[in-house]
Amino acid sequence: MDIAKALAVIDRLCSGEFPAEPGRTDAGTAGPGFLTAELETSDDFWEDDGTRREETAEQFACELDGLGERLTERWGAPQEFSLYGVFERTVLGEEPGEPWASLSGHVPDVRLWRSHETGRWIALGVSQWDRELPFQLLAVVTDRDPP
Repeated sequence: MDIAKALAVIDRLCSGEFPAEPGRTDAGTAGPGFLTAELETSDDFWEDDGTRREETAEQFACELDGLGERLTERWGAPQEFSLYGVFERTVLGEEPGEPWASLSGHVPDVRLWRSHETGRWIALGVSQWDRELPFQLLAVVTDRDPP
């Protein structure tokens, strides 16, 4: 992953307009009050014995740490925020709001910063929908407080 490019994408999300309707963007997905960027995506693991998946998980953890260090330089230490409770509430039929509800289905936890300039939240996490599917390093910028 190119950290400089990832930071440029996050900067663009921080200053970008939120769309009126949910949909795809050039960087990922978006909706009212949030923009998501897919910063890095791995290969899938359909033919893997588990070894490549484990190595990829470690790689994505390192990339999360590296990018997180740069964001910490900007906005201070992040909050560690588990999305497990949000996921439980969503499964039980509650609506904790977007982007948190959707994110909780495939990202177990995020690191959160708040931009002093814009007041927006910046969340960084690693997504994986299922064991065979790719990992993704995601950045989410939102004006919605975490539930």
